[in-house]
Amino acid sequence: MRKLLLIAIVSLVFFNIKAQQLLIGDSAIFSLITCSPGEEIYSKFGHTAIRINDPASGTDVVFNYGIFSFETKNFYYKFIKGETDYQLGVYDTRYFLPEYAARNSMVWEQILNLTVAEKRELLNLLLQNYEPENRIYRYNFVFDNCATRPRDKIIAALRGFVRFSDNSNTKTFRQWIGVYTGTYTWLKFGIDLVFGIDADRNATISESTFLPEVLMEEFQNAKIQPQDGQELKLVSERKILIEKKDSAEQQTNWLFSPLAISIIILIIGIIFTIWDRIKKRHNTAFDSILLFVTGIGGIIILYLMTISIHPLVKNNLNILWLNPLNVILAIFIWIRRFRIVLFFYQIINILFLILALVAFALSIQDFNIAAFPIIVLLLIRATNWFALTKRRVYKKGNSNKGSATDFI
Repeated sequence: MRKLLLIAIVSLVFFNIKAQQLLIGDSAIFSLITCSPGEEIYSKFGHTAIRINDPASGTDVVFNYGIFSFETKNFYYKFIKGETDYQLGVYDTRYFLPEYAARNSMVWEQILNLTVAEKRELLNLLLQNYEPENRIYRYNFVFDNCATRPRDKIIAALRGFVRFSDNSNTKTFRQWIGVYTGTYTWLKFGIDLVFGIDADRNATISESTFLPEVLMEEFQNAKIQPQDGQELKLVSERKILIEKKDSAEQQTNWLFSPLAISIIILIIGIIFTIWDRIKKRHNTAFDSILLFVTGIGGIIILYLMTISIHPLVKNNLNILWLNPLNVILAIFIWIRRFRIVLFFYQIINILFLILALVAFALSIQDFNIAAFPIIVLLLIRATNWFALTKRRVYKKGNSNKGSATDFI
């Protein structure tokens, strides 16, 4: 990625001077470039660009809306908040293709079936977007990214409207993302935690094209309906520019998956609970760790729900079991004088956990399956704490008896 960024920076300097003099003939080929996903997280969903190739003039450039840098000041904070800025880069195709060959991505080229007037209009739109005041844009993973920008520019240049094929393969945003992240991966687990109810809405055909490979397939079958004239195919030809080399797929050990880990934690919690019931004592250390970790998760979700401008993270029912207040409870659970406060907190907490299980069962929101054992464990530990402390809360004189764990 750094190599690509360096090439882009050098090319940006060149095209700052030459972009307005970028001349092409009527026979220039305009095409959509699609790159298959890579191994890095930022490349998991593939990439899209627009290529302009005019052998007559020797022009062969790529308009790439995916330029960004990890070295941007406060990059990770801005990314979490949803304030990541990307920019349009224009550079020679001979610098673009090797980057994707190096990461072993398949690269397709779809020749766009454009009239001369539409080619000129698309070039003007791209050059206008490349003006210094326009080239930087606020990246939005779903609604404004490196695939949606080329899509919108191409559609805007057409003298007519695009008719996509009737596609019965509808999916929610969460399901589309799951196609590329896998079902039982940690990446899918994290995405499912931060995505709210809005991610479970079915994406329209147009909305689903935020994924480069989906955009490629939709364009392949799309038709242009001119204002006057016969319907035409949007893509006249598709070919492969870079073949993906065969490579051994990395096998992930299921025992290290989120679901396996959460089941193991549930089993450990059940063992502790049985021991607590036998000894009539409460394992404060185990609950403190459990509450602190889930509380940190809740703080992140609350931040995304209230502060972040990322799409699809509002109205997140994971907040029912990832309660931000658990961070405070993880500390207070060690302090005797907060026993009564914690007793009533646990009553409310139990109700929230039951609501989370109801939402899970009724599919009000699509929870990750690995969350289920943790929710069950939290409910078991909360009810266990409630049962063991119920009598002590109302019994006088206990504050001077026993150890700290007798009261907590």
